[in-house]
Amino acid sequence: MRQAVTATLSVWGERRFGYSTLKDSSESLLDERKLRPGLKEDSVIEEKERAENEQEHLEAVLGLPSSPVEDIESTKPSDSTLESCQDRKESGGMEASLMSGSKNADSVGRKGSLGALPVQRCSSLGTTAPQWVPDSQAPACMKCGSKFSFTKRRHHCRACGKVFCVVCCDLRFKLTHLGGKEGRVCVTCHSTLINRTLRKDQKKVWFADNLLPQSESRSANSSPIHRSASHTQSTELAQAEVTDIRAGDEVRGLNGNSTKPTPPKDLPPILTSTGVKGDYTLEEKRTESSLLEELERGLAEPLVFVLNANLLAVVKIVSYVNRRCWCVMSKGMHAVGQPEVVILLQCLPEEKRFPTDIFNHFIQIYWDAQTAGKLLNHLSHSLVSRGFLGNNEHAGFLYVRPTFQSLEGLPLPVPPFLFGLLMLRAEAPWAKAFPLRLMLRLGAEYRFYPCPLFSVRFREPLFGPVNNSIMRLLVDFRFYRYTLPTVPGLVVDLEARSTCIRIPKTRHPELLKALNKSNERVLALGACFNEQADSHLICVQTADGQYQTQAISIHSQPRRVTGSCFFVFSGALKPSSGYLAKSSIVEDGLMVQVTMETMGELRRSLRDMKDFTVTCGKLHPAERQEYVHIQWQDEEPRFNKGLGKI
Repeated sequence: MRQAVTATLSVWGERRFGYSTLKDSSESLLDERKLRPGLKEDSVIEEKERAENEQEHLEAVLGLPSSPVEDIESTKPSDSTLESCQDRKESGGMEASLMSGSKNADSVGRKGSLGALPVQRCSSLGTTAPQWVPDSQAPACMKCGSKFSFTKRRHHCRACGKVFCVVCCDLRFKLTHLGGKEGRVCVTCHSTLINRTLRKDQKKVWFADNLLPQSESRSANSSPIHRSASHTQSTELAQAEVTDIRAGDEVRGLNGNSTKPTPPKDLPPILTSTGVKGDYTLEEKRTESSLLEELERGLAEPLVFVLNANLLAVVKIVSYVNRRCWCVMSKGMHAVGQPEVVILLQCLPEEKRFPTDIFNHFIQIYWDAQTAGKLLNHLSHSLVSRGFLGNNEHAGFLYVRPTFQSLEGLPLPVPPFLFGLLMLRAEAPWAKAFPLRLMLRLGAEYRFYPCPLFSVRFREPLFGPVNNSIMRLLVDFRFYRYTLPTVPGLVVDLEARSTCIRIPKTRHPELLKALNKSNERVLALGACFNEQADSHLICVQTADGQYQTQAISIHSQPRRVTGSCFFVFSGALKPSSGYLAKSSIVEDGLMVQVTMETMGELRRSLRDMKDFTVTCGKLHPAERQEYVHIQWQDEEPRFNKGLGKI
């Protein structure tokens, strides 16, 4: 079902938006390896591909059984067999039409949210065998611009003959020139071929983003309409007609309108299987009581809501760590370069309503990624309007990657994905300035290391005013003009009388950037969550507003190495104090006071990427001294990569 739905999304994206939402620009999307880590690797790169393609040409064009590979060249059609096709240029500027013939064909432009994108019109598409683009002329995908490599194979579209990666050419369609057999086609050709075979009596359906897929085209020059989040919450979804649309039917584009999606009033349509493999229908006006009854029965398959032509919301009620939770995950965020999002929301007693506010928020995340390139990642956050999930204090979500938490029994999307943790408005400043503190504080509150993956509504805030925190000196909590810089991969290990700050050598440019912006007397950097530690410092705010230090650890494991959230080197120590340096724990970080001479040596060692040690204690020690080591690592540590259950 997962593969079928994914294929359906790619088709819907091409027809609905007028362009392939899988990959339109290599600059606006995540790296291919991050989006599709499961791509197969094959030591035979082109031989198997050529053999498959040539066999199809032999059987369909000549009507004969396949012959050896060296005889295939004679079966490819000549230029004279091709009709004129429209030249096409992608928004990323990577593709120009390589097909021969007259170049006087009409070009019909359609303006979507990413600009003017021409629509291909080729009467011979699918009926006449195309002229294939040679591999030597296609070093990169002609749709998304991804460069081909040993593991990223080339795939020829059997309809247009161009070369694409597996993401942009993963669909199949029955082609006339192949004798009615299915052939691999790109998402653009698949959309064009689908549009030719429409049912004239097709009925209408509204998606959850208030867009009618079969509505007539609007003017391509229509101005974009942007609505605020507060206005969006108040907009109602228009009533739809009865629906019986299948996944293979036409869903037209945005028709030149980049209007921000509006939240629905009722439940979105549900994607259900017809019983035929790869065939789905959309059902509307199902009552919440009937749907909840299905979920209560614990059906193996979750409910799949259609939020827009490219985005699904998969919903199931699960039992996670002895808590009854809504599990709502997105499916289709990868199309705009956004990791999928999973929300585990603890159910309220006798709850009889779906958390539809999460559906609306998924649409907003998708919209922000598609139109503004705003992508969520680990320890980033998103904000919502007041009244979200029935409480004005709910501010949004803090997003984390799973590390030591258990994922058993959860229906999860294809990686990469993030879990969203519900946060309150009083906690929003920490989500903006220092999200690691909020994440670990949630772990301490619910006794999960490093944090829970579920969210609880109507809880009390974990933080209040920031006046008494040391972070007030390091972060601008009013305008956020400056904040505590963080170097990816930097971790702080606290052990008995020894502290080690580990920095990956590959992150030296980021460290230099933070070093150049810092004050000469103070050097403060945020650390990443340390997976090599078995415990971590946390900061707890008491009832009187004071910030105190505590620790959270893995259950039933002894504390040997404790991670720290940040460190501060201060050059305020006077040589006459009688100390070499002083180190202390402040909130959830480490404070080291040194002389200005030591501070200068420390900065030079960081610029030169050399190890450095600060000795803390008196000039004439009567007790054992403590040491703070700064070490450069050849390999970046495994920070926040996700380990599953421990």
